[in-house]
Amino acid sequence: MSGALDPVIHAPNRLQMCCMLAAVDTIDFATVREALDVSESVLSKHVKTLEEAGYVRVSKAASDGRQRTWLALTGDGRKALKGHLAALKAMMAGVPEG
Repeated sequence: MSGALDPVIHAPNRLQMCCMLAAVDTIDFATVREALDVSESVLSKHVKTLEEAGYVRVSKAASDGRQRTWLALTGDGRKALKGHLAALKAMMAGVPEG
């Protein structure tokens, strides 16, 4: 195998979140929560885990007259996601189709 799975990213909701964030510069918390269909508290825990690992940057800004939370994948987060996906692909290479 080319690399190891990253346990921080591997949880399904965190993996989905990282993939969403990889496609954009920033995305608001509510959009991620709706896409993952999880509660605010569940998403907050996942965001905190990724933030503590240095994979996600959290910022707050006013938008439409209210405070919103924005999420962005850091350079380290992009590198970790790329490595994690490479490890998954390497694992899948040995799986027969069908």
